[in-house]
Amino acid sequence: MKPYFFSTFFTSLVYWLLGLVLLAPAASCSQDQKAKLKDALPDDLTTKVAGPQPKLDSVYVARQMLAEPAFKDQWEWGKKFYKERDYRLGWFRNHELVPQAKTLLGVINKAADEGLDPKKYQIKDFDKLFDEFEKSKSDSTKRNALEKQIDVALSGTYFNWASDFYRGTVNPREVKSIDWNVKRNKIKLHKALMTILKERDSTYPYYEFEPLHPEYERLKKALADYRALQRNSNWPVIPASTRLKPGASSPTVALLRQRLLGVKAAAEQPGATPAQTVSNGGVQPAAAAPNQVYDAELVAAVKEFQEDNGLKADGIVSGETIHQLNVPLNDRIDQIILNMERWRWLPKRFEPSYLLVNIPEYTLHIVEENKEVMSMPVIVGKTLNATPVFSDKMEYVVLSPYWNVPMSIIQKELKPKLEVDPVGTLERLDMEVVKGYGSKAVPVDPTSIDWANVDEKNFKYTVRRRPGPKNDLGDVKFIFPNSQDIYLHDTPHDELFSQAKRGFSHGCVRVAEPIKLAEYLLRNKPGWDETKILDVISQRQEQYITLPEKLPVYLVYFTAWVDEGGKVHFRDDIYGHDKALAKEYFN
Repeated sequence: MKPYFFSTFFTSLVYWLLGLVLLAPAASCSQDQKAKLKDALPDDLTTKVAGPQPKLDSVYVARQMLAEPAFKDQWEWGKKFYKERDYRLGWFRNHELVPQAKTLLGVINKAADEGLDPKKYQIKDFDKLFDEFEKSKSDSTKRNALEKQIDVALSGTYFNWASDFYRGTVNPREVKSIDWNVKRNKIKLHKALMTILKERDSTYPYYEFEPLHPEYERLKKALADYRALQRNSNWPVIPASTRLKPGASSPTVALLRQRLLGVKAAAEQPGATPAQTVSNGGVQPAAAAPNQVYDAELVAAVKEFQEDNGLKADGIVSGETIHQLNVPLNDRIDQIILNMERWRWLPKRFEPSYLLVNIPEYTLHIVEENKEVMSMPVIVGKTLNATPVFSDKMEYVVLSPYWNVPMSIIQKELKPKLEVDPVGTLERLDMEVVKGYGSKAVPVDPTSIDWANVDEKNFKYTVRRRPGPKNDLGDVKFIFPNSQDIYLHDTPHDELFSQAKRGFSHGCVRVAEPIKLAEYLLRNKPGWDETKILDVISQRQEQYITLPEKLPVYLVYFTAWVDEGGKVHFRDDIYGHDKALAKEYFN
């Protein structure tokens, strides 16, 4: 009788004390404290009717997750999740499923909206498991076994989905053909799941199963819009021989109007008969309409299309404009999906201020306090000298820089001339040969070098072009030290910035407004205004200036994006990175 008496007395005492705490003023016991106190109570006190909640152990979790091929890669996350919670169940409270379980399964059912395949995550038949669980509630042994099985299955399912959704289905570091060395996000999926289950707070929208970047969300909306267009119709093909100038008249105008302004707009034209779209994306030309004039409304639509696709916005329909108009709708959908995938690779949060070069866009974006404050055109590498995709930190601005000639250029372009006339060639090109670097560099007599036998292994010198109007780096160089020797710089060839497609460099990035960029980067360094910068440049003496703070630099590759106004932009896959990614992603 005594053990029972003391057990009953202890239980009553605990409930009496708990009641006093819960009835105390809010100031003395917060809701969080109440929850923690409740969690601290023995399970048999918090689950009076159904009995204690079953617990897992490391062996059980390992056996369940490693037995399912789809969960094997997620085992580490599962181990961390359950270990951190002392192997308590995550998806059950008092023998009832938490609402987040149904939410997760609903999100997975709509995974196609993210460009993902729902079937990849529908591994377990949860409808059957849930039904068995409901039927087993009167049998505590069977019920507890099912709770454990369902709990681990839900966790494995979450990690399987979340790994793709938050980290990407393809790991770019593991696929050589995908050039992407931007720092990755460091999301901890077991912490994200704890946020979803309301066991911890987070500034990220994990608890809503939402993406981390608004740019991703805008692409997702564009994907839905393009798929709706694909379901309801398709866009017509414009004949490749077309050439239209504003005011021109042609039967092709009806097709163009349908392509850019929609079937309704084409039908509303006086006397017009919209073209009939065929399922494969081709068209049967409509009968010639009386109104075939390439009018102002359509010209404006063409210019907008050209601008959104990185073309010269002149309103002339020919060549590259027609090529872009005729990119199949399905290809555009795939392009959107691939760029959504790239957003999953990026850090879950950017620094407040950074520089971002979008290579296919040929544009540098300057972001300060999470808002773009400046942008400018850039020139990137040719296809054979592709600008690499990576991230680093800007450390120096160099005024009146020397240009160190790459060995590849020495061998391919300079070597034959230097063999014949080393002194004359170097003087004509305003170059010199030195030993050492920077202020410690010492000039070397070019006639003392056996240029005929120079190669990368035996050449111990540097050929460099002096600061001045002929210098390939122009007046300013921006350095973020990296193993690939890539940097931003000025150029003496400003005329190239007028081109729509600007892949002209050997890999480095040339900026259109270097003085403006230098002034911005040095804005927090006293005395370094535009006047000072130009004065130093005029002296033609190389000078390094260390930035007060290192500024993150991202060189990225996005061929599709949606701006804040909702416009969808596309660019050419200039280096074939989309093609390489598509091979991994869709296959």
